[in-house]
Formats: sequence, structure tokens, C-alpha cells
Amino acid sequence: MRAITLNGFGGPEVLVEASRPEPLPAAGELLVAVTASGINRPDVLQRKGAYAPPPGASDLPGLEIAGTVVGGDPAELAAAGFALGDRVCALVAGGGYAQRCAAPIAQCLPTPAGLTDLEAASLPETFFTVWSNVFDRGGLKAGQTLLVQGGSSGIGVTAIQLGKAFGAKVIVTVGSEDKRAACLALGADVAINYKTQDFVAEVKAATGGRGADVVLDMVAGDYLAREMQCTADDGRIVVIAVQGGVKCEVNAGEVLRRRLTITGSTLRPRPVAFKGAIAAALRQQVWPLIEAGRIKPVIHSVLPAARAAEAHALMESGQHIGKIVLDWTA
Repeated sequence: MRAITLNGFGGPEVLVEASRPEPLPAAGELLVAVTASGINRPDVLQRKGAYAPPPGASDLPGLEIAGTVVGGDPAELAAAGFALGDRVCALVAGGGYAQRCAAPIAQCLPTPAGLTDLEAASLPETFFTVWSNVFDRGGLKAGQTLLVQGGSSGIGVTAIQLGKAFGAKVIVTVGSEDKRAACLALGADVAINYKTQDFVAEVKAATGGRGADVVLDMVAGDYLAREMQCTADDGRIVVIAVQGGVKCEVNAGEVLRRRLTITGSTLRPRPVAFKGAIAAALRQQVWPLIEAGRIKPVIHSVLPAARAAEAHALMESGQHIGKIVLDWTA
């Protein structure tokens, strides 16, 4: 099969196409003939040598795929409601940049009715991540306020739509006026250009001084202390990336007085059962919203799989709004 491999660690140029043997699905897995693969920031980190695959996972990058089921134990497939020939999308721990990918059955979802494989491939990583961190870990409820750092990213556009679909007020930060307009068009209540505005002051103004109930933080670093200043009492800050650095100084007394929760998570190394529970929740509560058109994939660019290096360069440029997807049929 064709696959995108890493010729060492470094810049986008280390991504090269090569021939690899097709994977064999193990017990509890199915085999997908991949037509589309989503690009995510953890792929970039893996390419740079900063995010190794968990034990037992493929060394190939790629955490989300869409395509057709072409292998797996028929009884296991039937028990999960799948069959050979079904269109699916899946979250995987690696191996997504290839024409064939073995995926845990529990982490597979039917391709939502009305969506193409390219659209479906843009869903798993961001929807699993947002659901797990904003709703499960962050406990966002209807009527509360969500602050998303990086509203135009793949995670951001997903968080906007899910937050609004479940009755929250959504505030985002962005780095340009074009991105600000895009986030507002997706349904964000407030979009703050952090290059020209103080997000702490703007969040306080937008919430009548109360602050956000849940903060989805992809920056960390010195942002964490600033986020505490615009988080409501009993608020939750959930860190899912450290693009601004891993160290910061916080006022522990403020955490005590205001009963703040600072937490975080990484999804890739979590067990299949954990991810399977997220998949079940998405299938029950979110997939109907996608099929009804209330939540839509947001794709910035689709590139042939052979141009994976170009896709990574685009992601690192920060110019994209939404997802970047590789097409294996092009």
C-alpha cells in the first residue's frame, strides 16, 4: 500500500511517500480502505520527534481516517453494528497516513449521512478531543460560557459548534480579522483578536465581569495565569496543548479562594475503552446534529496524499481556518 512515512525527524520535507505492507486487523479491530486522512497538530509534533506513538501503535503519522470497511471479524463487526462495505470514520493512535489502516472497532463511527469521506475524515480527532475535554472533563452546561483559545483551529471550529449546539455562550480568541469573522459566522458570540485586544478585559466585559465557566486552553505558558483572571468562580481551565510553553507561575491563593480547577489531558495514549465511551456519546448525541446539518465540517484545504509535506507546512503557517485533509484518491 501507499503510505506517508517519516524519513527522520524535522521539517515537512521528512514526510515522504513509500510502500508499506498492509496492516492486519487484530482482535477488536477492523481494516479500513482509507480514502481521506485528517491532519492534526499532534502529527506535526510527531514529525518533529516530540510526540512518539504509544506502545504498539503504528509508526506512521495520522490520527483520523475515513473510508470503507474491508476487513475484520464478521461477528465483532456485527456486534458493533458494522459490516464489510460500510463507510466509517475512525480515531486511531497512528497509521492514518496510508491507504489501509487498522482501527479499533470501538473508536469507529459511521460516516454521517450526507457527508463525503473527505468531510468525515475531518471529524474524529477534534470531536473526540472537544467532547472529552469541554463536556466530560470541563463539565460545560447549557447557559454557561466557554472560552476557546484558538477559535479558528480544527479544535476551535469544533468547540464553537458543539458549545452553541448544547446551549453555551462561546467566546474565542483569534489572530486576525479574517479569522474573527469566520468564527462569528460559525456561531461564536464573541471573537477577540488577541493581537489588538486584551482577551482578559474582553472576556470580563462580555460576561458582565463574571468570567468564563470553562476555558479550553491550547496555549498554556503565561496564558494560564491570565486565563485565571477571566475565569468565573468555580471555573474550569482545561489544557490540551502547550504551544506557549510548559511553564507558568500561578497564584495558588486565587485557586483556593475562587475554587478554580486547572486540569488537562492527552487523548492519544488513553485506552480503547476510554475512547470507545467517547465514540458512543458522540454517536448518540452529536452525530444526529451533524446529519441534521446543525453542525458542519469546516475544511480549509484538501490536498492529495502525496503532498502531505505541503499540508504540514500549511498547518504550521497558522493561516488555515478549520481542518486540512489528505485525499488518497487524488
